[in-house]
Amino acid sequence: MNWGACPADVASPALQCASLEVPLDYRHPDGKKISVAISRLPSAEPAKRRGVLLFNPGGPGGPGLAFPLTWANLGAPASLLAEYDLIGFDPRGVGHSTPVSCDLSPEQLVIVPKYAHKREEVVQASATAKQIARKCADSASAPILPYLTTANTARDMDQIRAALGEAKISYFGLSYGTYLGGVYATLFPDRTDRVVLDSVVGPTGVDVTTARRFGEGMQDRFPDFAKWAAVRNSIYGLGTTPAEVTANFFKLADKLDQHPVGGIDGSLFRLGTHGLTYQTLSFPKLAQTWQALLHDQASPADSLRLPAAGPEQSQRGTMISVLCGDNAWPRSISTYQRNVAHDRVKYPMLGGATANVWPCAHWASQPLEPPVQFSDQGPANLLLVQNLRDPATPLSGALDTREAFGDRARMVTVDQGGHGVGLPYLNSCGFAAVTDYLVHGTRPDTDKFCGAEANVTRSLTPQQKQAADKITDLLRQY
Repeated sequence: MNWGACPADVASPALQCASLEVPLDYRHPDGKKISVAISRLPSAEPAKRRGVLLFNPGGPGGPGLAFPLTWANLGAPASLLAEYDLIGFDPRGVGHSTPVSCDLSPEQLVIVPKYAHKREEVVQASATAKQIARKCADSASAPILPYLTTANTARDMDQIRAALGEAKISYFGLSYGTYLGGVYATLFPDRTDRVVLDSVVGPTGVDVTTARRFGEGMQDRFPDFAKWAAVRNSIYGLGTTPAEVTANFFKLADKLDQHPVGGIDGSLFRLGTHGLTYQTLSFPKLAQTWQALLHDQASPADSLRLPAAGPEQSQRGTMISVLCGDNAWPRSISTYQRNVAHDRVKYPMLGGATANVWPCAHWASQPLEPPVQFSDQGPANLLLVQNLRDPATPLSGALDTREAFGDRARMVTVDQGGHGVGLPYLNSCGFAAVTDYLVHGTRPDTDKFCGAEANVTRSLTPQQKQAADKITDLLRQY
């Protein structure tokens, strides 16, 4: 591996970068090649180095070159930074790896469908989804898109392992990265060392079931914000009780459906509110935005939209391709109409959107191989960590994955809301479970529960706060 300077957008004296050629189609390993960009934060004490720790920050389509340094800057213990070379990579199709593009408009980059109140709006969402799928099929990247799958990304990870000269790799995956890690541990069980899966996607990956779980996650998480805002009613005026805050959510959504403010309609309000519940650090921003909208003023920071830079075309093109290439989605509009009618009642805050029609209903090709099936056969080296109230990957999916892996896995459940456990400023018990395993190999003998803790974000240094904001913005895009 020839290490050198990293690209300008991730450049740091601490990080080294390289590029690796891998097969586009692993069924034909001598055929067309694509590149995968890799980064390395070398062990702080090479004499103590155990091996390599690969990261995936989620997505699908999340860029990963800068993530090792960002995670280290959050306060990773010195013992962990000595134990491993931290390895990041842009997955196939993304960023500095061979990138793809569906040439989507800014509006099309927001993949989650609009909230449907009636059957006709599902038909409208289907037409929008079809346009996105057609753009991908007509793009210059079309010949590559069917090969952007989780299984192929896992095979790329094994190519990275081999290129690094390692017999085994340790792994930390967040959100969708938990499914990627699970697929790697299934395809290459004997090449895994210590595997941490944080904020766990269900065992079927990001399919129609997982999409609908976003509605469940919103219902699980929103009470945390409602309670937080009610205590601060004198500051934000969103309601004196959690019930009043919740009622104002629906009032605002209905009002913005009738009269959008600054381009924010009820659907974008729902989606943006959901994204800003991923981290409690974002609650003040969310409350300020609600406050402005209640007074018919657009937020100056436009907080309900994606981060200012927005997702790159390669990230969104890869995201859609993985969603549609891993699993076959329903093709019938009537299926989505039934799902929307059900989830709009069960999960009224977001269910009318997340059960609606995604581009995979109109994808040009079927998956090239069956989905990878998790099983309890293999080494017992998986640690799952999961919040009780995760808005993106709710507890139900984590429990399904835990069951699928059987005795191979242990799970630490944390009495906390938000997306992410293995970040040092969240819950010390949950973070300790992650670091104890990665550093010392100490994994709970049985599943473990971590109780609620007071918020510790006030103790963040400016560098840690900057790193936390980067991760929050990244998570909000997926």
